Amino acid sequence: MVTTALLSCAGRPVGRYSYGSETHGRPYLHPVTTLAGIPVTEERPADHIHHLGVSVAVPDVAGHNFWGGRTFVRGQGPTALDNHGVQRHRGWKLRDPDGFVQELGWEAGGTELLREHRTVAVGELSDTAWVLDFSFSLTNRGTTALSIGSPATNGRPGAGYGGFFWRAPKESAAPAVFSGTREGEEAVHGAPADWLALAGEGWTLVFAGATEETRRDPWFVRAAEYPGVGSSLAADRRLPVEAGDTVVRRIVTVVADGRLDRDTAAAYVRKVVTA
Repeated sequence: MVTTALLSCAGRPVGRYSYGSETHGRPYLHPVTTLAGIPVTEERPADHIHHLGVSVAVPDVAGHNFWGGRTFVRGQGPTALDNHGVQRHRGWKLRDPDGFVQELGWEAGGTELLREHRTVAVGELSDTAWVLDFSFSLTNRGTTALSIGSPATNGRPGAGYGGFFWRAPKESAAPAVFSGTREGEEAVHGAPADWLALAGEGWTLVFAGATEETRRDPWFVRAAEYPGVGSSLAADRRLPVEAGDTVVRRIVTVVADGRLDRDTAAAYVRKVVTA
């Protein structure tokens, strides 16, 4: 069963959150739109049918896949394996039209590997822009350590995806990509940056790490092959999570109508990031 919750900003719907047992393994936001109604997410596109709007997707938690699609195995390449986990809804701590606080259990093989505390909030920035504030904490509730990995940590350089991920819509031309100091997909991908922007046909997304720890994570960026941005938890080495420990990340995303320039994007980031 799929259950949905709607998010509103300035009296307008800007996002739908789907969760439940039939959401392809994890809850996600789609569609997400600008204030003018332009869609800025994509769900199950033909090029990557496991891409689901805005979600937290990790390909390797102690060997279990919470990303979808195929799993990369050292020496074998991308391989279909029966090791997929599920992010199960455990309950709401808060649920309002402008945000929610949710508890999730990351389960695989009949065991809860991680317990997630997720907070999502929206806010108006201007007549043409709003912000999505997305934070998550992952706690190892077991009695032994585990670790989070990616295809890069399993021998596939450059594929260090896993964590917060936003799949944007594919258009006739690839979106522009830039950060505060770099320009283009190749320059921005794989590097930490306080923020980066993805600008398409009539819309711009500006992603910013809202904590020091989040800002240290490299960005995973695709534009030419498909438009997507992620904040990488395990870009080049596995991330250990000891028993009882918690990993916390927070990403704020400015969703704007029109194509923003670097100065305007930076001004929005200064407005929404105070940490």
